[in-house]
Amino acid sequence: MSEQQPDSADRSDEFDELVAEQTDRDPDMAVIEAGSRTLRAMAGPPTGDPVPTRPADPEVDRALREVEEELAGRWGETKLEPSVSRIAALMDVLGEPQRAYPSIHVTGTNGKTSTARMIEALLNAFDLRTGRYTSPHVQSVTERISLDGAPIDAERFIETYRDVQPYVEMVDAAQEYRLSFFEVLTGMAYAAFADAPVDAAVVEVGMGGSWDATNVIDGSVAVITPISLDHTDRLGSTPGEIAQEKGGIIKQGATVILAQQPVDAAQVLLKKAVEVDATVARAGMEFGVVAREVAVGGQQLTLRGLGGEYADVFLPLYGEHMAQNAAVALAAVEAFFGVGAEHARPLDVDTIRRAFASVTSPGRMEVVRRSPTVVLDAAHNPAGAQVTAAAVTEAFGFSRLVGVVGASDGKDVRGVLEAFEPIFAEVVVTENTSHRALGADELAAVAVEVFGPDRVQVEPRLDDALEAAITLAEEEAEYGGAGVLVTGSVITVGEARLLLKRG
Repeated sequence: MSEQQPDSADRSDEFDELVAEQTDRDPDMAVIEAGSRTLRAMAGPPTGDPVPTRPADPEVDRALREVEEELAGRWGETKLEPSVSRIAALMDVLGEPQRAYPSIHVTGTNGKTSTARMIEALLNAFDLRTGRYTSPHVQSVTERISLDGAPIDAERFIETYRDVQPYVEMVDAAQEYRLSFFEVLTGMAYAAFADAPVDAAVVEVGMGGSWDATNVIDGSVAVITPISLDHTDRLGSTPGEIAQEKGGIIKQGATVILAQQPVDAAQVLLKKAVEVDATVARAGMEFGVVAREVAVGGQQLTLRGLGGEYADVFLPLYGEHMAQNAAVALAAVEAFFGVGAEHARPLDVDTIRRAFASVTSPGRMEVVRRSPTVVLDAAHNPAGAQVTAAAVTEAFGFSRLVGVVGASDGKDVRGVLEAFEPIFAEVVVTENTSHRALGADELAAVAVEVFGPDRVQVEPRLDDALEAAITLAEEEAEYGGAGVLVTGSVITVGEARLLLKRG
């Protein structure tokens, strides 16, 4: 530490300048161009696959399908009756498993899953046994419940479901509405964490905050990632209105880790924190990204945490937004350990570096193929699309980029397409197999208005859309600078991931 003392004032000045810049800039745009575009294009995909496949054992696979069918027979995640009464009743009959461990609760509009995965990796690196609950899943429902950084296996998922099933049926019989798909999964996660047992749980909300099924925990740390417009029919039509709902996860005396927010959202969240005597740490003020450079396979960061500065942190994920997520995750873990409240010393920097270097985030700026390069990203609202467009431009520098877009009905598809229009040479519109999918022809009608008819191709089947986009990209293969970005929804990305990894 003594070697860093002479330039500490300069570092402080740099951080103050960063804060000033962040006050005025668009938080969704990347700000740094560094490194060689050749090196960016050569960066390879991560090794291994953190996403589970179908069970190899036919009997286990059959049993898992039975559970999936039973869950699918309940209200889906988009049909809600805003109340925590049913999940609270389930927790009661299960013996309050969610109180058996401390929790970090994560809400926001974009970046929740990636931030939760980073928090989990940091806690694991400090030898804590963790449980992580995230949604939606990319390929398998078992992804939603993780222990020690890995999705629970199919056998344990089935066993957990069968264990809680009698209690679920008991609550169903006593309530006006049956427990929903998401409520049952939430109960399963909390029970699995208590059974493990875990030292800490990292819990991502499904939607909103106040009445979300996850909100029966008392998160000692509440993390709020950037808020923007999404699910406006249920959460509100402005960031401030949406923040009112998401701020419901802030509990009495908690520590709030606040990512950069629109002004009206920040005002609502700070007011809520004052009401419940919570401590607030804000990105760009108490913590943040001091510096970053694009590197092969990701980016090199210097992060300012609650306890000090952490230099030479490699993050194997692309985009300025992922760097911001990393700063939020680091501050959340520091707060969990009492840094900034009980003491001001930083956490062990080598452990922090090791943790971030291990992070994966399937379906989020994920490279799944080369020649041509195919990138998957689950952006499904305009704010998410904007940061993805900036990240792709920065990390890869494609000479020509072809988009494959499949969206869910009810989303702001025009806003998503407009965000991608400057970087897509052409777009192939398609649809996924979900009952919530927006029809390819309906999406194409909007795409033609945004891109013009000459830049739009329609392929209703996703496999045909992928083949068409790869063919279009390969037309410039001799120059080595073409790529494909598959985006528009988590479901589209998950299905594309299965198809591409099989090929």
